Amino acid sequence: MTDQAGAAGFTEPSAQRLTTRETAERLGVKPETVYAYVSRGQLSSSRAPGGRGSTFDAAEVDALARRTGRREPTPATGALSFPTGITLIGSDRYFFRGVDAAELARRHTYEEVAEWLWTGELRPGMRFTAPSETLAAARRAVGALPAHCGATDRLRVAVVAAAAADPLRFDLSREAVLGGARSLIPTLAAALPTVDGEAAEADVPPGLARQLWPKLTGRPADEASLAVLDTALGLLIDHDLAASTLAARVAASARAHPYAVVSAGLGVLEGPLHGAASGLAHRMLTEVLERGGVAPVVADHLRSGRRIPGLGHRLYADEDPRAHTLFALLAEVPRAAPALAAARDVVATTARHTPLHANVDLALAVLSVSSGMAVEAGETVFAISRTAGWIAHALEEYGERPLRMRPSGQYTGPRPPQPLPTGHGPASQ
Repeated sequence: MTDQAGAAGFTEPSAQRLTTRETAERLGVKPETVYAYVSRGQLSSSRAPGGRGSTFDAAEVDALARRTGRREPTPATGALSFPTGITLIGSDRYFFRGVDAAELARRHTYEEVAEWLWTGELRPGMRFTAPSETLAAARRAVGALPAHCGATDRLRVAVVAAAAADPLRFDLSREAVLGGARSLIPTLAAALPTVDGEAAEADVPPGLARQLWPKLTGRPADEASLAVLDTALGLLIDHDLAASTLAARVAASARAHPYAVVSAGLGVLEGPLHGAASGLAHRMLTEVLERGGVAPVVADHLRSGRRIPGLGHRLYADEDPRAHTLFALLAEVPRAAPALAAARDVVATTARHTPLHANVDLALAVLSVSSGMAVEAGETVFAISRTAGWIAHALEEYGERPLRMRPSGQYTGPRPPQPLPTGHGPASQ
């Protein structure tokens, strides 16, 4: 796995790089002082990709802070940050424990990528298995839900049922957490009903992608499409401190057990600006195919003041590397050609007015539309995949000081002391 760590286009992916501003904040000095340290030979710098400013090795910065007796200041409001050894995001690529995440997801199964994220060890042939008692409890709970419930509702209930079935869930030792994670993830996939309405299949095939496929579509699985799904699961495992991951880490900081950590992540994931975003792209691509062209659909979005779904990402200036990887695989799936062409047309049409590129939600939409999946299929893939990432962050957070994520509120209410309120309602009479 180390052959990819020094890939061209990124400097030292295994080491965290800081911008000048981040270095100054960590040292508690002004940016001018940072360059003074460089000129004195106390700190080394490298040019950022594209020549936009300098970057600094975080370990070297921390060592300098210890030598100078300076301490990293508390981050300003809205700038919460802390060290993590899980995911590093560059300008056009991202890395899992120093290894190119896209390459890892292309070459290895979801389960193998998850193990790498959790342990830093590659375990070829790794497969996760759902314990029969846990799976039975989850299926009973999911089966009791109203028919109109969505996949995320079912996943949340399945997590609670799995937790209730595990008397050792409060054991936060590393091996216990890993054991629970290896059983929880396949339980989530297997607890979902198949598209044709059956609660369970008689013979569960090995591999999470094969287990999940009949829960997403009634069409038979071909190897090329399964490869896209499995790669998508691997790509989506983690993406640094996204909103759901931050919620998961806060729960872990309070020493919530892993099932509760996953529940916290799922609660945030359901928001339309996070995990549900691929559904908007799915609807758009479906409309493009039905209307036979991109222009009227894009025009309708712009006329109503809606963003074009599946475009742009705050962390990548160009195309999302996850989308780039999935588009390349989808090009090998013949039935994906119409949806893929529509997605490309959306990007090209929108680029005439604003320089936005495809993100992973658009790629997931191509997969879901071309495979006859429901509009929420991308959200389901996202949620099950990201469960492994939340577990990875929980493992990391369990090793930190408890309750360290305790921000201070900025009070904006009436200036105290205020007079004691007097009641005028029926209860006070």
